[in-house]
Amino acid sequence: MAAAPRRKVWLFDLDDTLHDAHRSTMPGLSLAMGRYIEAELGLSKPEADALRRRYFQRYGATLLGLVRHHGVRPAHFLDHTHRLPELEAGVRCHRHDVAALAALPGRRYVLTNAPRAYALRVLRTLGLLHLFDGVLTIEDMAMFGDLRPKPDARMLRRLAARLGVAPSRCVLVEDSLANLKGARRAGMQTVWMRRWLHALPLRQHERLHKPPQVGRRVHHLRELLRGPA
Repeated sequence: MAAAPRRKVWLFDLDDTLHDAHRSTMPGLSLAMGRYIEAELGLSKPEADALRRRYFQRYGATLLGLVRHHGVRPAHFLDHTHRLPELEAGVRCHRHDVAALAALPGRRYVLTNAPRAYALRVLRTLGLLHLFDGVLTIEDMAMFGDLRPKPDARMLRRLAARLGVAPSRCVLVEDSLANLKGARRAGMQTVWMRRWLHALPLRQHERLHKPPQVGRRVHHLRELLRGPA
């Protein structure tokens, strides 16, 4: 997967970056995760929802908290929470997104904390899979025997090495400020995708100003064609 030393490598998050997940897949994922935690840990729905949110805020991924504190097997959790039988009916893409990605110079990868089966289903439904040089999912983010998903800066630096470029040649396009912070620590360029932030809670200063981990803000993929990240 090596890239030419000076060639830019684009790393695109999937949910709420390449599609509006909060109106398509996220409701189903949240429901499935809550039910999984209820069943596996014997918690009530309010308790399961609170635990899910707490682990997400603390670790950047609910799964990490469940693994570290409850011995949950990652593959079991990912399989049971990402089945989403109605996924294909709700996921949508726009033609200008396809055109923008096709015209973007450099190598392009999807980098998502979601499992591979889910990511491939979403990308095929969006009609975007053929535009990427690879799809990097949570299964690819293990270090020293442990999962290290975004925003882990060590994992991101190791990923850049795998791709054959310095971190400074990588551009992470992402909706999550926490993940952008990790990328900045790793030495990567960062682009904050704000297109679907209407569905997400943001502090007032984040809405009005550019946080320090953000190199650039965009609302549409075509804006990436207008200049350096």
